[in-house]
Amino acid sequence: MSQPYESVAQPTAVPPPGCPAHAGGTGTGTGTGAEPLYTPEFFQDPYAVYKRLRETHGPLAPVEIEPGVTAVLCVGYETALEIMRRPETFSKDARNWRAMTEGRVPEATHAAQLIKPRAQAGWVDGEAHRRLRSAIDDSMSRIDLGALRGYVERIADSLIDQFAAAGEADLIPEYCQLVSMLAVGELFGCPKDIADRLFAAMAGLLDGRDPMAAAQEIDATMRALIELKRREPGPDVTSWLIAHPARLNDEEMVEQLLLMMGMGSEPVPSLISNALRVLLTDERFAGDLAGGGMLVEDALDEVLWTDPPLSNLAVHFPLRDVTVSGTRLRAGEPVIISFAGGNQDALDSSQHKQGNRAHLAFSAGPHTCSGRNQGRLIATAAIEKLLDRIPDIELAVDAEKLEWRPGMYQRGLTALPVRFAPVGELSKSEPAAPAAPAPQVPAAPEVPPAPTGLPAVPDAEGAAGEPGGAPGDADAAKPKPTGLLGFLARWRRSRK
Repeated sequence: MSQPYESVAQPTAVPPPGCPAHAGGTGTGTGTGAEPLYTPEFFQDPYAVYKRLRETHGPLAPVEIEPGVTAVLCVGYETALEIMRRPETFSKDARNWRAMTEGRVPEATHAAQLIKPRAQAGWVDGEAHRRLRSAIDDSMSRIDLGALRGYVERIADSLIDQFAAAGEADLIPEYCQLVSMLAVGELFGCPKDIADRLFAAMAGLLDGRDPMAAAQEIDATMRALIELKRREPGPDVTSWLIAHPARLNDEEMVEQLLLMMGMGSEPVPSLISNALRVLLTDERFAGDLAGGGMLVEDALDEVLWTDPPLSNLAVHFPLRDVTVSGTRLRAGEPVIISFAGGNQDALDSSQHKQGNRAHLAFSAGPHTCSGRNQGRLIATAAIEKLLDRIPDIELAVDAEKLEWRPGMYQRGLTALPVRFAPVGELSKSEPAAPAAPAPQVPAAPEVPPAPTGLPAVPDAEGAAGEPGGAPGDADAAKPKPTGLLGFLARWRRSRK
């Protein structure tokens, strides 16, 4: 029987410090034969490293995730599925991490902040997992997907309005991040001031920028959101989670919200931008960017295979010494599933055809991503709206000049500069057509109410459904924007 969160499997006898089998040891990658995953070489071409590891070690390879912190990286597709589908042998509870329990993983390291014991569905086993997962699944199931799509489309329209006349944009900060952040913020009833702090801290945690400070900021903002929704519940996932019969305490609330909102604030923007990169650069998708939903769905499937937004995570800990795919794994030794490396293995071996949905991007087994449908819907709606509004969009730089964010856990671009005909010039070479009213910034049609609906999109003055102020003279001094537009401006500045 799987163990509840309250109990921890005791590791077997510990090898002496310095032994190559000593998981999470204090030695260097060179001393243990482990491949470092924090080098410029890895950040520049992680797929070359995955392939070398697979050729040298097989599907399970020794790696160093940061100086002095070692683990095993699973770069084999079938082996990854086997591990993720065996919860009776492989625990998600980080209290089974031998090196951490022995004090050999410094608290200030990125690994200690990202991979640590949590009262979170993604990091517990057995009955504790079932209880927390039921609260998540029940709350997420109350989201009206039709209302969510409509909301994302209206957000997308309002964001496109902000840069359409310029004829150029960096889609990462001006579109991909914001459309996802605002959609997730509304789903969880997160006010703009809390969302501003929260999503910046989440990005910092994954990137490894001062991880302790990022973790503390995330905890503080989550608690502020929970306190607000306890006082003022609404038709949102946070309120539904609070009211769930599982009766989550504050710590459990913080952790489940971190899991769910974290998936929307980091992986989803990268999914959008990675798919747009494919649509703008891959010859298989070139020629008709207005080709409809199937084109976008194919691009999403492509990047979920080749560039999954979460590259390496899903850490598992053997509860006892076990041999998997010919490799002996020690109890308490962290095994990190490489979604990217496993997908590469499947594609290289021709076991699975690109384009199907048997990829590892959403994990597998009992810990399969609970928000995969909502995340994919947000990405699909955002991309379709952008290509519909700006069909002549193209990269503003050579594809080879696009850069990936450093870090072993995520896979996303640092920038996605594009150019296109400014909206004021789009119709100059076309026959005159009946004028259509310009959309509000943003539009605010009604959305179905709770329990399955979403709040209306706030207009430029911050009130739902009320008209925004009239635009002023372009040459006149502009007042500081308020409401949604002011939030967008402040958030962009905070990310520079």
